[in-house]
Amino acid sequence: MSAEPTPVHRLLLATAQTGAGDHWRVQDLDARGDPLSSARSVGTAELRDLDTSRARWVCRDLSADYPPLWRAGVSLSRAHDLAATDRILRARAGDVTAVPDPAPALPPLDDGPGLFDAVPGPRPPRRRAAAGSGADRPPAGIGGPDDARRQLVDQLAHTAGDGALRLLVAAESSAGLSAVEMTAAGLPWRADRHRELLDEVLGARPGFGQRPPRLAALVTAIGEAFGFPVNPDSPLELRSALSRVGYAVESTRSSILREIPHPVVPLLLDYKERARLFTANGWDWLDTWVRDGRFRPEYVPGGVVSGRWASRGGGALQIPRALRRAVVADPGHRLIVADAAQAEPRVLAAVSGDTGLRERAAAADLYDALAADGFGGDRARAKLSLLGAMYGATTGESGRLLPTLRRLYPQAMGHLQRAADEGARGGTVTSVLGRACPPPSPSWRSTVEIGTQPDATAAERSRADRLTADRSRFTRNFVIQASAADWASVWLAQVRQALGPTAVVLFQHDEIVLHVPESGAADAAAAVTAAADSASALVFPGTGVRIPVDPAVVDSYADKT
Repeated sequence: MSAEPTPVHRLLLATAQTGAGDHWRVQDLDARGDPLSSARSVGTAELRDLDTSRARWVCRDLSADYPPLWRAGVSLSRAHDLAATDRILRARAGDVTAVPDPAPALPPLDDGPGLFDAVPGPRPPRRRAAAGSGADRPPAGIGGPDDARRQLVDQLAHTAGDGALRLLVAAESSAGLSAVEMTAAGLPWRADRHRELLDEVLGARPGFGQRPPRLAALVTAIGEAFGFPVNPDSPLELRSALSRVGYAVESTRSSILREIPHPVVPLLLDYKERARLFTANGWDWLDTWVRDGRFRPEYVPGGVVSGRWASRGGGALQIPRALRRAVVADPGHRLIVADAAQAEPRVLAAVSGDTGLRERAAAADLYDALAADGFGGDRARAKLSLLGAMYGATTGESGRLLPTLRRLYPQAMGHLQRAADEGARGGTVTSVLGRACPPPSPSWRSTVEIGTQPDATAAERSRADRLTADRSRFTRNFVIQASAADWASVWLAQVRQALGPTAVVLFQHDEIVLHVPESGAADAAAAVTAAADSASALVFPGTGVRIPVDPAVVDSYADKT
């Protein structure tokens, strides 16, 4: 008698809206998504046994389906996230609904909306419970498996024959698992050290609606410097005050204030720095987000259109450097902090095919190699030039240095220019693994069309030129930033595969933080480096470009230099 076929996929659907995690519906599928068995109901113990195979679990939305499984003690090794894959494929098809505004039932993302931080897909409405409670949403995908299986078959057909796209889908699905696991594990956080910092910078905790002592003292000093009372929290009032003393400004950003030769400026800059800590990570933040020595935000993989992560609540991806002293390993454990070195320039070398830049990317410090190649050894000018080229800075010092880059690295600069030209035409571009940028909105197309007509007014032409330039800069950088996000996602997946589901406690852009037993820290650090090398080989095959990482084994996040 022939052996039963080994399942390649296992469809996994919740059976109840309670999220209690008692039973799930499971169906074995082959490589094309065709059934190998009827759907059956299984309990927690059987699910754990089933995960020992190499089958990939197929879930409607890991952000909703995985938390009840994790709470029930079930860790999924591999997954296919139908919702995440759907967002990737709809974006590639030019579907503008692949990047809608957040659903009203959800808290907003920590970052404001913009070209690189639009929410890339709808998610089902969820209940919101206390941070870290583990009970903030019901499972998604209630009902029979037929529609989910058909969606899988369609997605497999769309990715068939495209190894890069399949790698992207696998990495994005692995990211969905990691996001849930990271929230559950939490980032180690010493509340006592956090309070010490607040006392140092702000003084004693104020009453409701009041400023901390040091901010209150600065408000008094600012008023004395101006010669009249001013509320520094009000940009409008601050601009009016500066105008009264002879400095008309359009903004009160720190970069603009630094250009003003007035004795009030150091006080204003000091106030801004301290006030930012008070409002973003003060005592209220600590009370809300830190429980039992852990900070547990909600992570959103692919939360920005470039594929970078976002977070919802707590500002997990924007931890101020001063606050990193509060992130301390538990006794008997160490933190491993690893970040990619000069990732985006190396990505440009890989995706552009520029042999000269690839040679420079092999150096430990790419900018030093660039400086020696054509900038008279001036590292700062070499860095400014290359970053300006990737971000579309065509004026000022960056613009003046562009001809040098075009002469030295014509393929790399041509790659960026083609992406920019495609954006200016209203087209779309993709990352190295195939993530597509969103198309321009109908209003963008309408404004540009009006502004390019022979009878357009000067104002209409100006608006069209501005929108075209903005779009051009966006697509120019998208091909690099999104490709860097591809690499980082594969790196994270490789780290998870090597070290298991509980080691990673923070992932942001091109940095990973692990919390591991001290006895295994050295091996874990080596695994992080090996995972980065593996990700480079997978994402940039045949290029010879490697994105190096430098893991540091430390007691505190602040110890990483």
